[in-house]
Amino acid sequence: MINTQTLALLLALAVGVVGKAPAQNSSGDWDGAIEKNRKGTLYIEAAPGTPIVVEQQRHEFWFGAALASQVFTGRMRAEDKEKYLDVFLKNFNAAVTENALKWHSMETQRGKVDYATVDAILAWTDQHQIPLRGHNIFWGVPNMIQDWLKALSDDELREVLKNRALDIGGRYKGRFAEYDLNNEMIHGNYYEQRLGPDITLQMANWVRQGDPKAVLYLNDYDILTGVRLDDYCKQIRTLLGQGVPIGGIGVQGHLHGETFDPKALSNALEKLSEFNLPIRVTEFNMPGQRSQYYKDRNLKLTEAEEQAKAKNLTEYYRICFAHPKVEGILMWGFWEGANWIPVSSLYNRDWTPTPAADAYRDLVYRQWWTQWQGQADAQGRCSVRAFFGKYKIKAGTKEVMVDLKKADGTKTITIQ
Repeated sequence: MINTQTLALLLALAVGVVGKAPAQNSSGDWDGAIEKNRKGTLYIEAAPGTPIVVEQQRHEFWFGAALASQVFTGRMRAEDKEKYLDVFLKNFNAAVTENALKWHSMETQRGKVDYATVDAILAWTDQHQIPLRGHNIFWGVPNMIQDWLKALSDDELREVLKNRALDIGGRYKGRFAEYDLNNEMIHGNYYEQRLGPDITLQMANWVRQGDPKAVLYLNDYDILTGVRLDDYCKQIRTLLGQGVPIGGIGVQGHLHGETFDPKALSNALEKLSEFNLPIRVTEFNMPGQRSQYYKDRNLKLTEAEEQAKAKNLTEYYRICFAHPKVEGILMWGFWEGANWIPVSSLYNRDWTPTPAADAYRDLVYRQWWTQWQGQADAQGRCSVRAFFGKYKIKAGTKEVMVDLKKADGTKTITIQ
């Protein structure tokens, strides 16, 4: 007689899904993958019987959010600014510029470049050791391009593109963890239409003249819904074939509605993982851009809808955290006072937490957080399974800080 497990395996082999990410919506499946993909082992050596305490300080995985420009320009009330930055640090370990780096924000008029907001954001993230994504160097969707750019001849356009790339690369060399090179290219690429299919490679090379170690991401939307997934994969293959130094794949996470399709999300991540590049969910909102709450920003959620939002956020994050190629998720706003889809926020306008905030914190700082106490055995050793990240390890009266990295898998610490 064939048991249930054997039957499931035979069915999987029949449809060729063995080794793929699970398509079913089961938290158990994701939790097993999280245990496998997001944890390593700390090996601690100390005198036999020494009390050992392991305290996680930060995740390696990016649990991040966008930083709103008005926080750094003086256009936010002082008390809200203080609260905003405090809440950010308590919830997130990575950031992205929401609007500050966009070319049309920095250089409205040709030759008059405003660096002040970008510089202020970088100063703050540097101070708090927050890795920062640069969103974005270029954005080729036509309605996001300044009129003065469109009025240039082809030769002039190519020259100002080069100057922009060299300027950002050189001025901020080594300071941005990564950049979105040219945003949303499958939805519009004015520069390619004007200057030919090799312009993306030229953009990348110019940025890298200024910063040879710049990590350049693609970034696009309607990918995790599956709608433009095939188009995106085709574009990635084309760019890789041209030699464009793609450092990672960005996928926006706000093109769903009030909820999302877990199977489409899982399938998209699995297909993108075939490129063997890091994946970041770069712009997450729940509810998303196809919801009624994007169309009417004055609508509010009922208590039942708040609970549904929290449940959806939990499942979305669980699926992404479970996938080995995903290296981070960044919310596109976390406070109702500075979020383009206000009801998608973790915190209300008065800074009270929503159910989604509680659900998020439960995941990131309880379920996915390592705290351990014990002692070294008779051989002076102990081992601890732990989420990848930064740790404070105490052995008796001594303590050390260590990084447990996914790339390494294990870390041995000797404390004598």
